Amino acid sequence: MKDYLARIEDRMEKTIAVLKKDLVSIRAGRAHPGLLDKITVEYYGVPTPIAQIGSIACPDARSIVIQPWDKNMIKAIEKSILTSDLGLNPSNDGIVVRLTIPALNEQRRKELCKMVDKKGEEAKVALRNIRRDANDEAKKMEKAKEFTEDDSKQAQEECQKITDRFIKEVDVVISAKEKDIMAV
Repeated sequence: MKDYLARIEDRMEKTIAVLKKDLVSIRAGRAHPGLLDKITVEYYGVPTPIAQIGSIACPDARSIVIQPWDKNMIKAIEKSILTSDLGLNPSNDGIVVRLTIPALNEQRRKELCKMVDKKGEEAKVALRNIRRDANDEAKKMEKAKEFTEDDSKQAQEECQKITDRFIKEVDVVISAKEKDIMAV
């Protein structure tokens, strides 16, 4: 039973980790190197994450500086940023690429909050799917005589408690991100 519950918790913790990683890429009006995590650059024919072709720094709260190790990559980096969904305009001085993060207006903040809510709902659906799979597994174990009927019921109840705990954690993560987005 402990093995069964540990597997459920592990899968749910991974779901929360994925949610947190997804939320890092949603900009909240402040510069953060994580904004560029999902952007890849064509580097000698291979799509490569920006972090692997240069150093990324945030000299202040409103700007990101990318210093590529290969100066020939500046145009490719700019192109990748322009085609991404970040809505940022890069500029370069021949050595570094600069991104200025504009202040978010009220409408854009609300759109970002809706995106955050959507990510939260997706995480909750994933948690419920894990719960359903775990309950199915408990029923199979009961049929295979690995669990008694009482053990199966207890396992399903524990699984529900774990699911409720992780859903509350999703709510906390989402509300923290929304608060961060709405802060001016």
